[in-house]
Amino acid sequence: MPGPLEKYRALLAEGALGPDSAQAMAVEKLESLTKALNSYHPEQGERGWLARFGFGERSPKQLQWRSGDSEATGAKQGLYIFGAVGRGKSMLMDLFFAAANVEAKRRVHFHAFMQEVHGAIFRWQQQMDGDREAQIPHLAREIAAQSWLLCFDELQVTDIADAMILGRLFQALFDLGVVMVITSNRPPDDLYKDGLQRERFLPFIALLKERLDLLELEASKDYRIGRKMGMQVYFTPVQGSEAYLEDSFRRLTAGGVAKPETMSVLGRNWIVPRAADGVAFLDFEHLCGGSFGPADYLALTTRYHAIVLSGIPRLSPDRRDVAKRFVTLVDAIYEHKVTLVCSAEVGPDDLYPAGDGSFEFHRTVSRLMEMQSQDYLSQVHLK
Repeated sequence: MPGPLEKYRALLAEGALGPDSAQAMAVEKLESLTKALNSYHPEQGERGWLARFGFGERSPKQLQWRSGDSEATGAKQGLYIFGAVGRGKSMLMDLFFAAANVEAKRRVHFHAFMQEVHGAIFRWQQQMDGDREAQIPHLAREIAAQSWLLCFDELQVTDIADAMILGRLFQALFDLGVVMVITSNRPPDDLYKDGLQRERFLPFIALLKERLDLLELEASKDYRIGRKMGMQVYFTPVQGSEAYLEDSFRRLTAGGVAKPETMSVLGRNWIVPRAADGVAFLDFEHLCGGSFGPADYLALTTRYHAIVLSGIPRLSPDRRDVAKRFVTLVDAIYEHKVTLVCSAEVGPDDLYPAGDGSFEFHRTVSRLMEMQSQDYLSQVHLK
């Protein structure tokens, strides 16, 4: 299986990416970590994970790879990549994740992961006596048993409930030998900045700096904007447009590996069937023909900088509810400056020519037209 470095060089050769020294350094580190994983596995069995977690004296087998801090090996259990939006952090992590020869691995958006953590702790509290803190060791063992390579995309901490859990949870995961690759817009020292009771969060920051190699991904521009410029984003008719959507998705993600991702909205989970590097690929009927509403569209457009949407039909008057949801979706996309690439049965003017709300739909038509312009495509995603 080709490593992340080989895949990265292929993208450079294809012109999907431009040369960038910071990205090149990051992919070299990820290549080294990929190779190290071939000969690493957390110890299991009687003297392994479970026994060691019972506060035994043994420590996890060291991960032998070249850290960025020094010439020494084995000092770090993964990589923390941070930098401003659009610098290629998620794309590089996807290259690493696809190349990692590890069965027990998982790539997940950090917000979705923390929603799962809170849900698991709540269920345990309902089933047995004990406080939240007492459940964390059990949860860590469960997570490590399922995936000892964890890739967290877009780590950010804004909730005090998350802040109070993270230190103990990550300490337990690292002690179990779990390897992590994390992307974030913030350096560790800026996480949960000015947050309530932040002094209780500081041990987590120290833990990240101790256990992970830190790398700032600096760049002079947002590469995602470059991928969008010159693109056609509205394709009609639907029939025959799927190949163009696939090509657009590949270009926007720089060939990233597409996987399902979980959205958590108001305590309810739903699946984005395909996503990579901050780009979601969705079907119109799935997104607008069902029960989704403003909160779902807000979460979607906050999380993804681009949406590829297939199969927008010509809407008849009896589908006024669908038209209303589409209006809400387009409003959220427009307000957050998300790139919309779509296939439609007809042009924007003819999508909903008659029916309740058709007059108000003119604003949506205007926005769909504007969102095809280079001025719109050059704007930065607003989270």
